[in-house]
Amino acid sequence: MVGAMRVFVVLLLALPAATAVVVALLGPKRQCAIRWLCLTITLVDAVLASVLAVNLIRHRKDHHGGPEIQGKFATFQPEFVPGALQAPPIDLEEDAGPEFKAKLTAFAERVTHKTTWSLLRLGDVGAVQFYLGVDGINIWLVLLTAILMVPAVLVSWKSIGERTNEYYAWLLALGAGMTGVFLAFDIILFYVFFELTLVPLFFLIGIWGGPERRHAARKFFIYTLAGSLVTFLGLLAVVVVCYQKPVGPTRLTFAIPELVQTVNVNLAATDNIAAERQFWQSFQFWVFLALLTGFAIKVPLFPVHTWLPLAHTEAPTAGSVLLAGVLLKLGAYGILRFCLPLTPDACISVGVPLVGTLAVVGIVYGAFCALAQSDIKKLVAYSSVSHLGFCMLGMFALNSEGLAGSLLQMINHGLSTGALFLLVGMLYERYHTRQLSDYGGMGTRLPRLSVCMVFIALSSIGLPGLNGFVGEALVFFGMFKVRPMLTVWATAGILLGAWYLLSMVRQVFFGRLKEPHHDGEVSDLGVREMFALGPIMVLCLVLGVFPQPVLDTARPDLDVIVNILKQRPVATGL
Repeated sequence: MVGAMRVFVVLLLALPAATAVVVALLGPKRQCAIRWLCLTITLVDAVLASVLAVNLIRHRKDHHGGPEIQGKFATFQPEFVPGALQAPPIDLEEDAGPEFKAKLTAFAERVTHKTTWSLLRLGDVGAVQFYLGVDGINIWLVLLTAILMVPAVLVSWKSIGERTNEYYAWLLALGAGMTGVFLAFDIILFYVFFELTLVPLFFLIGIWGGPERRHAARKFFIYTLAGSLVTFLGLLAVVVVCYQKPVGPTRLTFAIPELVQTVNVNLAATDNIAAERQFWQSFQFWVFLALLTGFAIKVPLFPVHTWLPLAHTEAPTAGSVLLAGVLLKLGAYGILRFCLPLTPDACISVGVPLVGTLAVVGIVYGAFCALAQSDIKKLVAYSSVSHLGFCMLGMFALNSEGLAGSLLQMINHGLSTGALFLLVGMLYERYHTRQLSDYGGMGTRLPRLSVCMVFIALSSIGLPGLNGFVGEALVFFGMFKVRPMLTVWATAGILLGAWYLLSMVRQVFFGRLKEPHHDGEVSDLGVREMFALGPIMVLCLVLGVFPQPVLDTARPDLDVIVNILKQRPVATGL
C-alpha cells in the first residue's frame, strides 16, 4: 500500500502537468474535447488526493497518531516519499528483543531525509533532490488544491470561448505548480514550484481578465517575484550556514527536514557560547525578515496586500477561485514550514509582536475596506485580507491551539472564499455587472443561487456548526494565552465580517426585486454549477461538525514546531 501511495504522490504532479502540454497542443478548435479531458484529469487528481489523505490517516492511526517527538531535535518526517530506500526484511520471531530495535533504529538513521531521486548532484558533498512527500501539514492543502481545481474547470465551461486550449493549459499548469509547492521537501524544488505558480496566473489574468487585466497582471507578478527573490536568498543563507557551521559531519543539504534539525542542533549547542549565540541570533533575525518578506506578500499581510484586490477583480472567475483558495495559502504555508522551525528565536522575539499586530490591523482594515465596496467581487477580495489575518494571528500564537487553528483556517478560507468567488462569477455570467446597487430581491429570481450564497456567507462569518467557527475559536484560544489584547481587537473582525457579508446578501438577494438589464432568459443554477458548488458546501458542513481528522493528522507535525519553539531560552512567555 505504501508503494502505491508513493506512485499517487508522483501522479498528483505528473497528470495535470502532462495534460497541460497535451491540451496546449490540441489547438483551440477542439473545445469540447479539451473541457472534458481537463475535467476528467482534475476529478482523477481529486480522487488520488482523497485516497492519499485517507491512507495517511490510517497509517498514523496504526502508528498511534503518527511519528512521536523523540528528544529536543525532532523534525518533520514526510511519508510516502517517492524513491525512498526500502527497509531490509526483518523476521519478527528471530529479531524480537533489543536487536530488533537496534536494526530499526539503524535503518531509520540511514534513510532519514533520503530519496534516491536526485535532480542535481554536487559532487560528494550533496545533491538537489526530487524530494516529495506528505505529512499532516501539507496533505490537507494538497487535497484542497485538488478539490478546487474541479470547480475551476467547471466554472470556465461556457465563459471561456477564445483560445480555450491555452486557457486550460495554463490552468492545469497552475494546479501542478501549487501541488508541487506543498509536496516539496527540498528547498530548491520548493522554490522552483513557488516561482512557477506566478507564470500561469500572470497569463490567466493578463489574457482572460477584465478591462485592467494587464495592469493587474504586472502588479501581481512584480510584487510577488520581488518578494520571493528575497525569500530565496534567506533560504540559501540557511543552507550555506548549516554547511559551514555544522555540529557533526559536514554535508551540504537542501532537504527541509534535515535543515530544520541541523539549525536547531546548532542553536542548542551554541547557547552557552557568547560569540556563537550572538551570531545565531543575528542570523535568525535577518533570515526571518528575508523569509517574511516574500511570504507576507503572498499571504498577503497588511501593508503589502495592495496587489490583491486588483488581481482578484480583474482575474477570470477560475483565477480568483484558485488565487483565494490556494495561492494565498502558499505564503502562510511557507511561514509555517520555514520561518517558525528555522528561526525560532526571531519568531518569538520579533514575530509575535510584529506579525501579531499586523495581522490584527489587517483583520480590521480589510473588514472596513470590504464594508465600503460597491463591487461584490472587490468586497470578497478585501474579505480575504481580513480572513487571512486570522491565519497569521493563530500562527504567531506559537502554541498548539494557535497553529492548529491557523492550519484549519487556511483550509476553511480556501473553501468558503473560493465558493464566494464561484457564486459571484455565476451571478456576473448572467447579468454582466457586479455592482451591489444593480441588484435587489434576487432570491425570488435565482432561489438556488441565493440559498448557496446564504450558506457560504454564514460559513465565512464563522457560524457555529460550519467550518469557519472551529478554526477561529482555536486561533483566539491560542493567541489569548500570549497576547490577550490582540485577541480582543481581532474579535472586531468577526463582527465586521458578519456586517459586510450579511449586508451584501440582504441587498442582493432580499427585498424588492431589482433585476439588472440582460439579454435573453436567465436561468437558476444548473447541474454543472451545482456540481461545482455541492462538494464545497458539504465539506464546509463536515469540517464544522467533525474537524477531528484534520486536527489529529496534523498534530504530530505541528507538535514538532511547538517543541522547537519551547526549547528556546526566550520562550518563557509561550
